Amino acid sequence: MSTSAEDDRIRAAARGDRAAAASLAAEFLPRVRNLVRYLVRGDTEVDDMAQEALIAILKGLPTYRGEGSFKSWCDRIVARTTFAYLKRKRADASDAMEAAADLEVPATPGRGDDYVARRQLARMLDRLPTEQRHALVLHHCMGLSVPEVAEALGVPFDTAKSRIRLGMASLRGRLEEG
Repeated sequence: MSTSAEDDRIRAAARGDRAAAASLAAEFLPRVRNLVRYLVRGDTEVDDMAQEALIAILKGLPTYRGEGSFKSWCDRIVARTTFAYLKRKRADASDAMEAAADLEVPATPGRGDDYVARRQLARMLDRLPTEQRHALVLHHCMGLSVPEVAEALGVPFDTAKSRIRLGMASLRGRLEEG
């Protein structure tokens, strides 16, 4: 659940307080960007998708009822926005999105291991089929249950369960390979 101070900031941003909205956006940008990065291959359009997701979150603030975690509410918007972006992208172009080279990001003292681990995970996720990747991210990163994953992806329960299982098996195999 969110804190009272966070609730106040959310309500203020929903009423149009630019400072509160900027504060929320700054706080959630790393989380939004990481979730988008885990959902898509490569880094070429992650920032555009993250920006679109943040805008959707800010526009949707008046609809947030305060039931459940604000982070979970945001995560669901990020996933829906990212999937919609990818769907539009596929409709606009017949080619699949190309994987981009790793970004050169300056090291942050004490945070290098986190960055390296996230990059390694992102590269491993890049090798999975899109369906398995989306199911794994929704289930393990966002914490959705299998029925919620099935609903988010618009597939039957057994299909979602199978995609999660196959994706995990593939990741385990890659980890064992070295």
